Amino acid sequence: MVNSAFRQSVNRGLVTLFLLCLNLGVASLASAQGEASKPGPREVVAAATDNIMTLAREAPAYFDTDPDRYTNAVAEELDRVVDFRGFAQRVMGRYAGSELYKSLDEAGKNQLRAHLMAFTDVLRSGMVNTYSRGLLAFGGSKVELGEVDMAPGSTRVASVTQRVFGDDGKIYTVKYQMGQYRDGSWKLRNLIIENINLGEIYRGQFEAAALEAGGDLDVVIANWDDNRVKSLSEEE
Repeated sequence: MVNSAFRQSVNRGLVTLFLLCLNLGVASLASAQGEASKPGPREVVAAATDNIMTLAREAPAYFDTDPDRYTNAVAEELDRVVDFRGFAQRVMGRYAGSELYKSLDEAGKNQLRAHLMAFTDVLRSGMVNTYSRGLLAFGGSKVELGEVDMAPGSTRVASVTQRVFGDDGKIYTVKYQMGQYRDGSWKLRNLIIENINLGEIYRGQFEAAALEAGGDLDVVIANWDDNRVKSLSEEE
């Protein structure tokens, strides 16, 4: 178990890091229209941060009367940059792996694709609702861009570090792992907050839920609760 201060820092880090990534696609899209080459992950993050914090600062003015306006704006920005399908597939682990897919007949493959699509929608909805509301508390936070580490032997996988300066004077280190896709855009693939790997937390919860349901993924997907998963990260 971690103490309450650290649990709070994890939640703050999860919210802040995830939503700092919302606008990453904006700079990439603009670059695609005006330049032959697109910016790297560090440049994209730097251009995105001001836009994200502006979104957080402006939302309280209308959120109470029109919360959907804000939530929809968050969802739109997330869709630009987060590889929700890829993230969902990794969370599902062996239940959506390539080896399993290759072993199935056509009906089985269709069912696997349907499960992946359904879980992607559920995962996306939970994340959007959880993090869009959490971000409202961070409009005034100071964020400092740190180093970029490219994966060994690859120019298409990077880990970008940011430091978030909390109101309590502490500095929280957060990293987001990004991948470059065929169109040249960089998309968020996973998050690590104070050494807590969000992808692993989700994957462990999915595996546990699948075992409890006897492998019935329809049950797992129907009962997926993003808030429950988030609470598990507080107990690590």
